Amino acid sequence: MYKILSVGGSIIIPKTGFDIKFLKKFRALILSRVKAGDKFVLVVGGGAVCRQYQTAAKIVAGLNNEALDWLGIYATHFNAEFVRLLFGKLAHGEVIKNPTQKIKANKPIIVASGWKPGRSTDFDAVLLAKGCGAKTVVNLSNIDYVYDRDPRVNPGAKKFEKINWNDFRKIVGSKWSPGANVPFYPLAAKEAQKLGLSVFFAKGTDLKNLQRVLTNQKFKGTIVK
Repeated sequence: MYKILSVGGSIIIPKTGFDIKFLKKFRALILSRVKAGDKFVLVVGGGAVCRQYQTAAKIVAGLNNEALDWLGIYATHFNAEFVRLLFGKLAHGEVIKNPTQKIKANKPIIVASGWKPGRSTDFDAVLLAKGCGAKTVVNLSNIDYVYDRDPRVNPGAKKFEKINWNDFRKIVGSKWSPGANVPFYPLAAKEAQKLGLSVFFAKGTDLKNLQRVLTNQKFKGTIVK
């Protein structure tokens, strides 16, 4: 069974530009797990690149939310193609852009991207988990835990190691806007709860911790179930 990883674009291409050393280590970790028998669906987000395009387009031309969403989706397409090429012949031959389609793949790595306006790659990851029969989604971003408030502006924010879906959904709310910076897309949280999925949140740049996540060991992060 495939393991579903929702990989934030901020992990692949941070604001500061490519971290080649990290990308080599991330690639090596995934390849080592493939050698051990794991299979992965990597759902790649837009990250800072996406938000830069959206901000510029909104200021220059006042684009509406649907157009801004399409810009973000195109950014995920390019990011995902970059990741797919990093894994060469071990990756499925094309980026999956529709998470509801039946995937005919015989490769251990499948790479997916954004799909439709009004959604995010978190939602795509949940739908792909449903299609693959997976019960867990691993969400990798630039945060180490889920907090009740943004810890970057609220030093007293409370972190959670475990939280149920009802309480988690109160944190992420119910509304979505293009480029929104929340731990998980609200509709994705609703769908994940409906499907009975567990979602693990961990800091994507901490590869030793990610190794623990992938090998079912105790890890630093948040479990929502």
